[in-house]
Amino acid sequence: MRPTIEEIQKQALEVLRSGGIIVYPTDTIWGIGCDATNPEAVKKVYGIKRREDSKALVLLAANLDMVARYVKEIPPIAVDLVEVNDKPMTIIYPQGIAGKADAPADRHFLAWNVVAEDGSVGIRIPMNEFCRNLSYKLGRPIVSTSANISGQPSPGGFGQIAPEILEAADYVVPSFLDREATGVASQIIKVELDGQVIIIRA
Repeated sequence: MRPTIEEIQKQALEVLRSGGIIVYPTDTIWGIGCDATNPEAVKKVYGIKRREDSKALVLLAANLDMVARYVKEIPPIAVDLVEVNDKPMTIIYPQGIAGKADAPADRHFLAWNVVAEDGSVGIRIPMNEFCRNLSYKLGRPIVSTSANISGQPSPGGFGQIAPEILEAADYVVPSFLDREATGVASQIIKVELDGQVIIIRA
């Protein structure tokens, strides 16, 4: 018998809260996720992807209220973009609120290793209910990086995820939720405090 969405989310939340790693369908492609406020969990994600931790990670947040708790300021243009957006859009905010590298995990601060070297952070409010609810119930953002080894093609569907990625995760969302992912990466837009908008990926 297939587990219900509620049962799947409960298992995923238990893993996220304990500092574990999940593989899950985002509103774009399948991703590797963890609690974005836990630097040790984030370090595991970089290890699984064989990626340098000098590169920032995209985060998923339940709503703008949650985004506001983890960035120093939301430029007004970002609010407008979120309100009119009709497809997955990651916004790079100028200044994330992150903890220090030697500090323990604190749910009030992003992990130091999810933000870019310039302090900016990419956050998306996902367009699928599964991810929004997961972040909402966790109470903080979730890391969302493609479920692949760095440099290899991103998996649009569950069947494209390498076995080594699945084996490295503490919990893998069942493949029947493939329908949650569109298989198309999000657009990426950088916003500045002065209202400037830079399209990184259309």
